Amino acid sequence: METAICGRLPLSPNHVFNPKPAGDRHPLCKGPCTNLGIPMAVSATGPGKGGGLLERPIIEKTTPARDSEFDLRKSRKTAPPYRVILHNDNYNKREYVVQVLMKVIPGMSLDNAVNIMQEAHHNGLSIVIICAQADAEEHCMQLRHNGLLSSIEPASGSGC
Repeated sequence: METAICGRLPLSPNHVFNPKPAGDRHPLCKGPCTNLGIPMAVSATGPGKGGGLLERPIIEKTTPARDSEFDLRKSRKTAPPYRVILHNDNYNKREYVVQVLMKVIPGMSLDNAVNIMQEAHHNGLSIVIICAQADAEEHCMQLRHNGLLSSIEPASGSGC
């Protein structure tokens, strides 16, 4: 079975390109065929003989300002970062505070934990980490469960 669309010519070995059709009809067209110029695509040559070229699909391009449910930048803008703050206390030893910081905060190094503890000891408070609100609440809760005084606040503002 061979199919062709008016204005397109099959390029199989069984057909020869004939630029002069008889009258207004072309042997491959069903009806008057006036556009017999350059073929724009090749039709399929039949089942089992491989396919021809398909027309290029039209691809819609999205604009940068288009809202999408998959736009991660939009969700990041709506969830501002929060600071986890460690407050100085007169109950816990410095070594214990460093151990808790390293246990609770993922990726906390010994040097960073010591610096945070020292800053809280000398200044009364220190910023432990800046992260998403849900993570900040979890870190604050874990610090409190280990006996440390902590709080959270939005990173853009000065406090709640």
